[in-house]
Amino acid sequence: MTASTLSAIGPLVALAVAVLVVMIALAIHRSRGLTFALTLAGLAAAAVTLRHAPMAPAIDAVPLVVFDAAARFYTGLILAATAAIAVLAFGDAEWQGERPEEIDLLLLLAALGSVVLVAAVHFVALFLGLEILSVSLYALIAYPRTHAASLEAGVKYLVLAAGSAAFLLFGMALVYAETGTMAFAGLTMMPSVADATVALAGVGLIVVGIGFKLALVPFHLWTPDVYEGAPAPVAAFIATVSKGAVLALLVRYAAIIDVRSRPSLFMTFAVLAVASMIAGNVLALLQDNVKRLLAYSSIAHLGYLIVAFLASGALASTAIAFYLSAYFVTMIGAFGVVTVLSQERGAGTGSLDEYRGLALRRPWIATVFAAMLLSLAGIPLTAGFVGKLYVTVAAGGAALWTLLVVMMLTSGLGLFYYLRVIVAMFMQPTDSAVATLAAIRVPVAAGLTLAALAVALVWLGVYPEPFIQVIRATVGGG
Repeated sequence: MTASTLSAIGPLVALAVAVLVVMIALAIHRSRGLTFALTLAGLAAAAVTLRHAPMAPAIDAVPLVVFDAAARFYTGLILAATAAIAVLAFGDAEWQGERPEEIDLLLLLAALGSVVLVAAVHFVALFLGLEILSVSLYALIAYPRTHAASLEAGVKYLVLAAGSAAFLLFGMALVYAETGTMAFAGLTMMPSVADATVALAGVGLIVVGIGFKLALVPFHLWTPDVYEGAPAPVAAFIATVSKGAVLALLVRYAAIIDVRSRPSLFMTFAVLAVASMIAGNVLALLQDNVKRLLAYSSIAHLGYLIVAFLASGALASTAIAFYLSAYFVTMIGAFGVVTVLSQERGAGTGSLDEYRGLALRRPWIATVFAAMLLSLAGIPLTAGFVGKLYVTVAAGGAALWTLLVVMMLTSGLGLFYYLRVIVAMFMQPTDSAVATLAAIRVPVAAGLTLAALAVALVWLGVYPEPFIQVIRATVGGG
């Protein structure tokens, strides 16, 4: 292992060292403040190594992962999102009765697995990254061991994630049988003719496994229960970092096999996108639980991202990167508000009635939440609007008219359930909500994080050009 090799995989080394340091610190002295500080330091160190890593890492020395420009961008996004979620988790009262020092360790491990995924160029790296991420999430979801809902959610995620891993492994085996290699580059040797039964079956099984991880319809059934049972910061991590890493992997995988040149694969993703956009928005209309509503909303937004994914090309790469960044900001901000409202046991995790009158008692929290919801709806002057605009332009340029029409109609439908929450926040509170709302105390770190997310939301919606230039210089959009 040479110095150049270590430099090429600097973010992975930094995160792995941070995990070891936090484990040793926990063995010597249990302190949530210490582990939290070490976690942020580890994420910062990974960001520094990412900035100073060579632009063209030697793939011969590191055959499983490559930190090219796209991997750099998505790794930076993952590190920033993990840091924000760690800050929100640090002030979360839902860990009361627990010894939550391991939360930071598990977040670091999950971030490590996510970074492996975005840089993977080999099926071995894909599976290793996915398992590191999944095993960390099993524990994170079920960590409040005194909460029956959290334990139930953890078991559900464990069972379904294990099933999706089996699909992935079997699919990889079939692809290997057809191509004789497990490197993504070998996928170009896959025949595109209709009689390539083994190859098509293998790719199909891989798509099923990825569909579970992205919670695309019909592989979405775990999502609302897991989001509802998991602590709000963990739900934010699943909705953003976990799904974002898998989507970045999918973009790299599809660029090699060229989805648009394979009609059966293209049609499969098109059907998944349409089903996710329709089902996600329609089912969200029926929800009175805010976390379940956000869960179905995330399903719909992954459907929008698949539309950009199918558009392919330089503009589509820009659309995916920007939309995913805007989605990270809005979802972390939305779940950040839910985290703040969880200061009293049960508050902010149940009925929509708990949010009634929030604007009267805590106007700035309600304003931040309203901004996040409006961004998810794609209202102008928010990051979500610019993201949907880019997806629309990319889909139009690729002549994906059917997908574009479905996206427009379902986006209009989604506005209704976002407005339900906003209207509730400005209504007169119920008697049961008054005491809860009055008891809310926002931790300073969480408050600053929410403020930063709100500023980023507006900045990306009003003046996105600098960030778009960064995306074009890294991801390679047009």
